[in-house]
Amino acid sequence: MKQKILVAREVFPEALERLRQHFEVEDNQADAILGVAGLKARLADKAGVLTAATDPMTAEVIAAAPSLKAVCNFAVGYNNIDLAACTRAGVMATNTPGVLDDTTADLAWALLMASARRLPAAERWLRNGEWKSWQFIQWLGSDVHHATLGILGMGRIGQTVARRALGFDMKVIYHNRSRLPADKEAACRASFVDKETLLRESDFLVLLLPYSPESHHTIGAPELALMKPAAHLINVARGGIVDDEALISALRQHRLAGAGLDVFEGEPKFNPGFLELDNVALTPHIGSSSRATRMAMAMTAADNLIAALSGRRPPNLLNPEVL
Repeated sequence: MKQKILVAREVFPEALERLRQHFEVEDNQADAILGVAGLKARLADKAGVLTAATDPMTAEVIAAAPSLKAVCNFAVGYNNIDLAACTRAGVMATNTPGVLDDTTADLAWALLMASARRLPAAERWLRNGEWKSWQFIQWLGSDVHHATLGILGMGRIGQTVARRALGFDMKVIYHNRSRLPADKEAACRASFVDKETLLRESDFLVLLLPYSPESHHTIGAPELALMKPAAHLINVARGGIVDDEALISALRQHRLAGAGLDVFEGEPKFNPGFLELDNVALTPHIGSSSRATRMAMAMTAADNLIAALSGRRPPNLLNPEVL
């Protein structure tokens, strides 16, 4: 008899077909947000679950799933999973690192360029019929070439963002919990600096650190006050890393030139103050959203679940101590 699993959000049919070769699958192609109550109800008899960042795999949910052996996120972040609760319950947890690095780096650069050249506001101005004549001193933005790119969180995605800066002949500086090996620094042409130096010297600051209680509001009013008035802040990591209210205040008062944001506190709800600003580029958490990358994420999560429920070590195990 096949083991039962839940796929908690809509995924590609190809991923469901792969899973059905191994398991009895309950899907959610209607893409309803299950929440804690829905997950508890559906996981009572399941051995495994594929989850998205929107699925709260809390201690309460895990306790209500006595047969659960594996939680496999189709995301690189996993702050929706209570990892300690999984480990206590003997449940393996996995994520999908690596497959989304390039696509997320691409989106970071799209937001950086959009903020630098004021593209959202310029497009709205054009669409609204306000373009009556060309003017020499109009829609002046910031140059990206020869500027200083700062990266806070120099993991795989951070390094991918840094390598793209070579084509713009930028100076790259970064801060991380630990310094990169010399060969990786050389590949990125990046220099390690302390956090205060990073904030003070960056023309474009890209945030790429994972969210945790420790990283909550890593960028708040004190940090924004250290940045150049001509600087731009780009967040493609997680909401909550930035104090959105403090950022809105800095942008409104032009203590910061611009921002490009893909993630927000409390998303999909977000602070409506952002909508009043012309110096911010906004996207709805689409960092990994290309068809090829999302397919790779779904298949990686499926492979993790197949391995976990087949008695093998999943490729992307987050809590190896559970073994």
